Amino acid sequence: MKKTLLALAFASAGLLAVPAAFAQSAPTHTDGWFVNGNVGRTSIDKGPYDNHDTGYAIGGGYRWSFDPFVAIGVEVGYNDLGNIHVKNIFNSNDVVEQGRSQLHGWTAGVNGHFNVGQNWYVSARTGLYSWKGHGLSNDIDPVRKSLDDTSWYAGAGVGYDFSNNASIGLNYDHYDASKDNVNLDTNMVSVSAEYRF
Repeated sequence: MKKTLLALAFASAGLLAVPAAFAQSAPTHTDGWFVNGNVGRTSIDKGPYDNHDTGYAIGGGYRWSFDPFVAIGVEVGYNDLGNIHVKNIFNSNDVVEQGRSQLHGWTAGVNGHFNVGQNWYVSARTGLYSWKGHGLSNDIDPVRKSLDDTSWYAGAGVGYDFSNNASIGLNYDHYDASKDNVNLDTNMVSVSAEYRF
């Protein structure tokens, strides 16, 4: 019992020391060029779909710092949200499964990085979503259609800046993708990493 309490005390002390160690490298700015990537769980529960898959997004852009707490910028990116099954790497099933919503596309929009503490931030983004997808119509007799359109996306997140150059975050994003009685609207909860130049 004493060994367990001692181990818990050391672990607690270590966890308390982590923020102090990173505070020495607290960021002084978040402006300039950046690249980022997300990977996470997508969900679609519209019409004939009730799916959860693995999705990813990659992007980049530029932010202008208005003060030490606010940076606003522009971004472009690409994502694939509908048909990747990572668990199939370990069995004989297809990693890229056909017959799913297969939603993917390009994003272009604006974003914000708002410092709320020594190293903590919240983020927000929105813009245009130029997408392609394959999906079943929401009819009595569903028909599979190939579609493309331009719509919108929006998201928010929270994260931690390790330095002026690197951060990690947790994000929630919504991608609007509906056309011709086919609803491929998809949400993604993801972990992100960003590098600033």
